[in-house]
Amino acid sequence: MSKKHEPHKKPSDLSCDISYTCSRELSWLQFNNRVLQEAESEDVPLFERLKFVSIFNSNLEEFFMIRVGSLTDMASIHSKDRPDNKCGWTASEQLEHIYQKCIPLVKHHDKVFSDISNKLSQHNIHKLCYNVLSPSEKRYVDRWYKTQAMPILSPQVVDQHHPFPHLPSGQLYIVCKLRFEELSMFGLLPVPSSLPSFVELPSDDGLRYILTEEILLSKLSSLFKGFRVQSKAVIKVTRNADISLDDDDDELEPDIKQKMKKLLKKRMRLAPVRLEFNGKLHSSTRDFLLSRLHLEQKQVYESKSPLKLNYVFALESLISDKSLLYPVWTPKPCNMLNPKRHIITQVSEHDVLLHYPYEQMNPFLSLIREAASDKYVASIKITLYRVARQSKLISYLCDAAENGKEVVVLIELRARFDEENNLDISEQLEHAGCKVIYGIEHLKVHSKICLITRQTKKGTQYITQIGTGNYNEKTAKQYTDLSLITSNKEIGEDTADFFNCMSLGIAPTESKQLLIAPNILKTKILELIDEQTERAYSGLSGKIVMKFNSLTDRDIIDRLSEASCAGVKIELIIRGICCLLPNVPNKTENISIRSVVGRFLEHSRIFCFGEGENEKIYIGSADMMTRNTKKRIEVACPVYDKACIDKIHKILDIYMSDNTKARIYNSHGHMKHIKQKDEIKTDSQKALMEIASQTAE
Repeated sequence: MSKKHEPHKKPSDLSCDISYTCSRELSWLQFNNRVLQEAESEDVPLFERLKFVSIFNSNLEEFFMIRVGSLTDMASIHSKDRPDNKCGWTASEQLEHIYQKCIPLVKHHDKVFSDISNKLSQHNIHKLCYNVLSPSEKRYVDRWYKTQAMPILSPQVVDQHHPFPHLPSGQLYIVCKLRFEELSMFGLLPVPSSLPSFVELPSDDGLRYILTEEILLSKLSSLFKGFRVQSKAVIKVTRNADISLDDDDDELEPDIKQKMKKLLKKRMRLAPVRLEFNGKLHSSTRDFLLSRLHLEQKQVYESKSPLKLNYVFALESLISDKSLLYPVWTPKPCNMLNPKRHIITQVSEHDVLLHYPYEQMNPFLSLIREAASDKYVASIKITLYRVARQSKLISYLCDAAENGKEVVVLIELRARFDEENNLDISEQLEHAGCKVIYGIEHLKVHSKICLITRQTKKGTQYITQIGTGNYNEKTAKQYTDLSLITSNKEIGEDTADFFNCMSLGIAPTESKQLLIAPNILKTKILELIDEQTERAYSGLSGKIVMKFNSLTDRDIIDRLSEASCAGVKIELIIRGICCLLPNVPNKTENISIRSVVGRFLEHSRIFCFGEGENEKIYIGSADMMTRNTKKRIEVACPVYDKACIDKIHKILDIYMSDNTKARIYNSHGHMKHIKQKDEIKTDSQKALMEIASQTAE
């Protein structure tokens, strides 16, 4: 007998049930701790573990720049400092929790870095300090310093006659306390970004290197002649970077590209949110820095590790012992395609689903290359969010425009930290004759969608590609993503309407097949959840399986809870932030949540509702976050082709069987190891690599 559930009521921020939800920020910090666990994992090659430490470091820096920056702004505006609807804390309270959680996290990071460095030394990979160098090595470093570094160094004394300079976000500085006769003052030395991060030392046995800041630390006495250096440390300031075009109050600037260029300069001068130091930072020096940067002691973090670890990726090419690295992986050909036939011909006959990085991105690139010269192709339209700096795709789009095709490229200039690259690409496309548009005011265009329109003797034909990840040849080898190519007529018509709306600067409000945020996607997702809830109330089986990166949208969380209470079996695979707590009695008992972190970054978004003939499957660009469902242009697409559906099922089954790289969430929001039965280890990413290799053969 059907049990009709109560009409849905949108709760206010102050009245939400937080018994089965948790803090977005603490959930993210736990995810980053999960990254650090990979650095501790014995089944990860040793140097790859060092890369995970570096990833943890860069993740945390971006977290402070964006999330801590945003919360700091909110906390400063008391009228907006209201309780969060998942944890019940104000912005100020969230910041306090973040500061406290980061203290042990940074210490753990230092320990892991030290352990790995010691183990790498056993493999003749040595990160050295100046005072342990051999005489010949010191001579080598001194020559490098005199010829490469010293001519571009700019040391300065900070006192009443020399003002405190602006310290850009992420820039390394050496700070020291100086003594001149009876006077105390401070010295600052920027570590020039034009210098390499490290200097490789001549060696016949292994790899020996020294970081550039270590070299400069050893030269302070000669740089600050006449002063006595009493203490010295490397410091790095992290500044708020949570700024967008919508925040720019310059309404007189009509050119969006010029506004973005101004905005990038403005970002570099936003307020500091963190100070890190490595070395001996005298208390008076610390107090001086805090006063000038307007920071509190709780925003200062001491690190025993280098403050910038991106040099690790530059070291990789110098590693001769390949056992310290992952075996080289080359994406395989997709067995849904015949390499001897034209891509356009094949995708006209059946849908194709590409799975990166297990399979190559080449079929999509070949599709664009073919379309650029195909006599029947009238237009190519595509949205771009992040692309590689040296991109074949951009080259093919330029070729198409030069061949007389109509090429429309919607490029999102507000893709955070890719703004400059996107500005450069937009100019390159415009120069080739492409029509470049810049999206919608107040809505980032995050969708991954491409439409090829052909005018054949049989009429208009649409070939549509919809993906879960960016059109970036580099990250397609590092991120797990799905890319659907279809000639479905209704999907093509929806896509044509989508691009018409984009050209007019409006968000679509109607669509037959595509789920488009912000006006369609969330409503449809909630309806699909409700369908399974109604089935369960009617005594039928209900099932939901979804894979995406983050879950923060309160409405979706509440509907999943309702579905769970009705008896719907819900399996979620969420890589990062998860504000929903599973297995909470009478709230989320039928929900299981797992996270997979491995060699490749999990990035695909899959949404499955129901089972068997009644199942509905979508892939798309959106995570279940408020910013995606309400504040961005996102697109999800149904999957109809049986071979593609079977492929998705197989992928999901493998993720659900992972007991090595997967972690299960408990009702407190903590990630737990999965118990391995009969000592059989299943690593989903390794399994997918093996399958890709087998099918390619």
